[in-house]
Amino acid sequence: MSTGAGERAWCVVVPHHASGARLARRRLAEELTEVVPATLLADLVAVLAELVGNAVRHADPLPGGVVRVAWRLRTSDEGQRITLRVTDGGATEGPRIRSADPDAADGRGLHIVSGLASRWGVDRDGLGQSVWAEFEPVGAARSDLVAAG
Repeated sequence: MSTGAGERAWCVVVPHHASGARLARRRLAEELTEVVPATLLADLVAVLAELVGNAVRHADPLPGGVVRVAWRLRTSDEGQRITLRVTDGGATEGPRIRSADPDAADGRGLHIVSGLASRWGVDRDGLGQSVWAEFEPVGAARSDLVAAG
């Protein structure tokens, strides 16, 4: 028996400021708490916090001093697939996984994203860049980084 497929999408704008990550996490949790398993929600919140935090620390804002945060939930017979996307004004150097010394205070964010998401990547256009992370249906295999560019 087929249950069919469905899709829901959200888009919010948050300040290009440390408070933007908190606002984005809160909104994501409000929207998805009753929709996805708690363990998946914890992964989504952690990844979104990293992506927004990176946008605030390393990239320029979009016009108006903001960062755009979007997520899409697709439900099918295979399960739920969720894509997070954070769009900013871009940076001189694009996001990349870095080596971090054990004593370093930062440098592990994209390791976290890579470890929790099925895949992630970067899309660039004339307005800036979007860093996205995709979560496959529960139980699906994870793949390596996929970057479009």
